[in-house]
Amino acid sequence: MTTIVSVRRGDCVAVGGDGQVSLGNTVMKGSAKKVNVLAKHQVITGFAGSTADAITLRDLFEQQLDKHQGNIVNAVIHLAREWRSDKVLRRLEALMLVANKEKTYLLSGTGDVIEPEHGVIAIGSGGNFAHAAAMALVENTELDAKTIVEKSLHIAADICVFTNHNQVIETLSSVDSAQEL
Repeated sequence: MTTIVSVRRGDCVAVGGDGQVSLGNTVMKGSAKKVNVLAKHQVITGFAGSTADAITLRDLFEQQLDKHQGNIVNAVIHLAREWRSDKVLRRLEALMLVANKEKTYLLSGTGDVIEPEHGVIAIGSGGNFAHAAAMALVENTELDAKTIVEKSLHIAADICVFTNHNQVIETLSSVDSAQEL
């Protein structure tokens, strides 16, 4: 169990997650990294669920990005199709959030490819708590995306026993792209 939340605000997207790994009611590790940047394609991934399954899906997603020259829309659609139709992959128990500078998606093994309506989406055991907190902060403050993710994860960790305060937050911004040129 875990909490992953993504917030898109202005020219920035932030994706963050906690570090708790639980096995049943036991905390096995508190510092897992469930949010990663695929630097080659400027994409952030975050996962909730079985770690081995999530890493497999992240690797398959990266292969799809390579195959589709970094086109995140084609990559998520093809991964979702493969995940749902393949006899082995459809047994994988995980959810993924993926984001680049323009788009954010949630992917599931049932074939869901969901783009958030208001630039906020969250998954995992504390996902509903983080989502509600992030929505309130987006609508009622001028905080940047990273700060909203940080505060939302903190609130989720205070409520959800499967979420801790050990956070990893990654950001992408169109301003970063302009500076790289």
